[in-house]
Amino acid sequence: MKTKIQVCIIDDEQDGRDYISLLLQNEFPDIQIAFQASSVEDTYIYLTKNSPDILFLDVQLKDGTAFDLLSKLKEIDSQIIFITAFEHFAIQAIKNGATDYLLKPIQKIDFIIAVNKALENIKKNKNISASSPNHNKISLPTLQGFKLTNIADIVRCEADSSYTTFYLVDKTKIIVSKTLHDFEEYLSEFNFFRIHHKHLINLSHLKEYIKGKGGQVIMTDDSVLDVSVRKKNDFLYKIEHME
Repeated sequence: MKTKIQVCIIDDEQDGRDYISLLLQNEFPDIQIAFQASSVEDTYIYLTKNSPDILFLDVQLKDGTAFDLLSKLKEIDSQIIFITAFEHFAIQAIKNGATDYLLKPIQKIDFIIAVNKALENIKKNKNISASSPNHNKISLPTLQGFKLTNIADIVRCEADSSYTTFYLVDKTKIIVSKTLHDFEEYLSEFNFFRIHHKHLINLSHLKEYIKGKGGQVIMTDDSVLDVSVRKKNDFLYKIEHME
């Protein structure tokens, strides 16, 4: 079982990788460096089989960009800290789910702030299930506080960048400033399935499946949602083996 926080350092320059390694050694000695690389291809191969907690990702790599890498992956669970010499990449980094981004040359204080932000996000994600006082309820944080919601009343969840919208059986919706991934693992224990990068559905509220390249589902709230081609076989297998 993974006990230490694991990070990957992806930078096209050896000096860049060495500097981040040194900062981690000096400021966060309990963090383990699991992998280092300088190319999109090597990083892609590693990330298809491993899920580091934190990914330091240089925007410009030997054989492409960080955004080329992310477009090849189905999804990524890591906290991503982008590294770039150009500030205009910041908006694109944020759109790609950046925890933070660091401008070269990296300043130590900025590095510490970014890593602490990633560690805090990791801690929050692990505590989602613990935040619910009842195993059949989930606590959804709002601007006013939180709403304790019956999981059975959630029809579906929809991702919108760093926000998630929960659609309930009474036609109300709750917008939460957390990513869909933050809830996916916990809710999967309650018969939820992610049919698309945007959609996590409660299979108990599934009404109909329409065949197609990926297909579509119709939910009990009459919403019609796409099933991604990549998720189709796993989804149909899940339906076939539902208890």
